[in-house]
Amino acid sequence: MSNSPSQNRNHPQDTSIPPLTVVMIGILAASTSSIFIRFAQQEADSIVIASYRLGLATLILMPWALWRNRVDFTRLQTREWLLTLAAGVCLGAHFGTWISSLAYTNVTSSVVLVQTSPLFVMLLSPLFLQEPPSRRALLGLLLALLGGLAIALSDTWCFPANAICLRMSSSARGTALKGDLLAVAGAISGALYLIAGRSSRKTIPLVPYITLVYGIASLTLLTVALISHLPLRGFSRGTYLWFLLLAIFPQLLAHSNYNWALKFLPATT
Repeated sequence: MSNSPSQNRNHPQDTSIPPLTVVMIGILAASTSSIFIRFAQQEADSIVIASYRLGLATLILMPWALWRNRVDFTRLQTREWLLTLAAGVCLGAHFGTWISSLAYTNVTSSVVLVQTSPLFVMLLSPLFLQEPPSRRALLGLLLALLGGLAIALSDTWCFPANAICLRMSSSARGTALKGDLLAVAGAISGALYLIAGRSSRKTIPLVPYITLVYGIASLTLLTVALISHLPLRGFSRGTYLWFLLLAIFPQLLAHSNYNWALKFLPATT
C-alpha cells in the first residue's frame, strides 16, 4: 500500500536526544518569561508584548524555514493547514490571556494556574487524540485542581486576622480574581494549542510548523491590538530588548522544544 504525502514526510521516530531532556531545557528557558514580561509591562500593553514576542520569533525562523523547508510548505494538506491555523489562534489566545493576567495578579498565582495546561490536555485528549490518561495522571489532576482552587481562594477570600492569609481590599480581591481567571483561560487555550500540535507534528516537520504557528499567533494578537487602538511603537530601547529576549528564550528555546517533543511524547507530558 502506498503512503500518503504526509506520511512520506515523516522523519524517523528514534532520536539521540531524550525527549524529556528537551522538555526540561524548555521549562528552564520558559521560567524567564514572567520576569521579562513584568519589565516590558512598564511601557507596553500585554497584547502588544505577546504580539512582539511571537512576531520576532517568526522573523528569526523565517530565513531558515524558507531556505531548508520551502518544499514542506507546498506539501501541506488541507487538514494540516487547518490544524496549524487552529494551533496558531490558540497560541495567540494563550499568550494574550496569560500575559494579561500578570497585570492583575501576582506572578506565583499566574504561573501556577497557567501551568495547569497539561491537566486540561488530559481531560481533552481522550476526545481529540484518543489518548486516555492513566490512574496516576488522574490523581495528579485532582491534586492540581485542589491546588489551583486554593490559589483562587487565597486571592479572593478574607479570613480573620489570626489566619494565615493576608487581608485584601474588595477591589484588590476583584483584580486578583480577574488575573486568576485570565491565567486559567491561558491554560485552557494552551491546552488546545498542545492538542492541535500533537496532531500536526505527526506529519509536519518542526521548523515549518512553528514558523507558521508563531506567525499566525502574532497576526491574531496584532489584529486585536489594532482593533483596540493599542500603541505598537515608541517604546524605549529597554522594552524592545525585553521583546527580543522573550522571543529568544521562552519562545524559540522553550516552546520550540515543546513542539519538537510533541512528536515523541503524549501532549499531557
